[in-house]
Amino acid sequence: MDLFQLHAEDLFRADSLAWVMSGLIVFVIINVRSYAMRYLAGDRFQRWHRFLVLVLGGGVLAMVFANHLLVLLAGWMVSNLTLVRLMIHKGEWRAARYSGWLAFRSFGLGFVLLGAGFWLLAESAGTASIEALVQQDELNAMGFAGLLLVAIAALIQSAAWPFHGWLTSSLNAPTPVSALMHAGIVNGGGFLLVRLAPLFAGETLLMHALFILGLATAVVGTFWKLLQTDIKRMLACSTMGQMGFMLMQCGMGLWAPAISHLCWHGLFKAYLFLSSSSVVGEKHSIVSAAALSPARLVLASLSGLGGAVVFAQTSGIPVSLRDTSCLMAILAVTAAAQVSVGLLRRPLSAFLMLGTFAAGAGAGGLYGVNIHLIEAALGSLHLPPPQPLDAVYTAGVIVILAVWAALLFNLPARFQSHDRWKQIYVASLNASQPHPQTVTANRTAYQS
Repeated sequence: MDLFQLHAEDLFRADSLAWVMSGLIVFVIINVRSYAMRYLAGDRFQRWHRFLVLVLGGGVLAMVFANHLLVLLAGWMVSNLTLVRLMIHKGEWRAARYSGWLAFRSFGLGFVLLGAGFWLLAESAGTASIEALVQQDELNAMGFAGLLLVAIAALIQSAAWPFHGWLTSSLNAPTPVSALMHAGIVNGGGFLLVRLAPLFAGETLLMHALFILGLATAVVGTFWKLLQTDIKRMLACSTMGQMGFMLMQCGMGLWAPAISHLCWHGLFKAYLFLSSSSVVGEKHSIVSAAALSPARLVLASLSGLGGAVVFAQTSGIPVSLRDTSCLMAILAVTAAAQVSVGLLRRPLSAFLMLGTFAAGAGAGGLYGVNIHLIEAALGSLHLPPPQPLDAVYTAGVIVILAVWAALLFNLPARFQSHDRWKQIYVASLNASQPHPQTVTANRTAYQS
């Protein structure tokens, strides 16, 4: 029996995940095409660019609606190859060609791994239907190996550390292409993980690996972002950090929050690329709490706790120590407290105190509503529950809280005179730079 035999009625599946992702894709493409009409006005490749954007959109839509492994693989290939061509734009520019080559090399590796992983999964399950594949109760050794290859392909697509080089070296791409790349293509890894969530949820080792690599990517990307002086480089590192946080959510089995994060990050990052004034706002550093009095710190902490309570109520995620869902409430505390710290720098008054609590509750509530809506939209998929809480997840969140506290109290500035810190700073700055051959050092090297 040919496992990959194609039947028209089995090729596509229009479920809730496909509709959510397609809505994001279509919205971003419409806005990017509108922006590109002005951005590329007079460019001799303008029509070719518009055509390729439609091809990319078609490839991504085929991928998200696919119900057959070969269709998903074909959509994956078409969208990535089209993105590479869009990145290069003008072939006579050597730096752009090398950026395209780096992306092609990374995407090519991901495609080979994904294809091999799909083949192993299909052989182990006896079917190439995604709907039938995810209904397996348990994977054998061949299926586990296939799922591992799929996970690596997803990490490459999402520019996770240490596969981030293609993204940080893509900075010479035209702004509309950067918006598509950061708002759409990097989300492919997260979509793939959620699409195969029932398979991943039963493999604790893979879930832990996704969580740990996501944690490393989130910390490294966020730290690198703070070191940048170039806006596009800063946004690339920001995307890397956000994809790391999404991978952490997938690794914890928080599938709906991961999709919510993908959607809102995609919209926000596209807006930053397409709006120069908003991009400049990304350069603002984290507000330091070091100068706040103990009383104000207590108020910020209470506001953070209030935000977490509102988050738990609006999201429907129970605050329980039995599984990883409680970690979302802990992260909500940090987000609400961070909002409160910014407000409490002003002269203290009763109005400010009320406003601080309202802001913390509003931040927690808004995030909770977003997750609740995505959870409701994806309800028909019957996604697996969160992972049981264990030492790996607990230690990871402790690391996140420690990093947040260090940035909040501006500890890097206090240690900047130490030689060891200077070494870390220089090493991190160098590691975050794009490949030298993707940088145009002399304006005469660019041929229009």
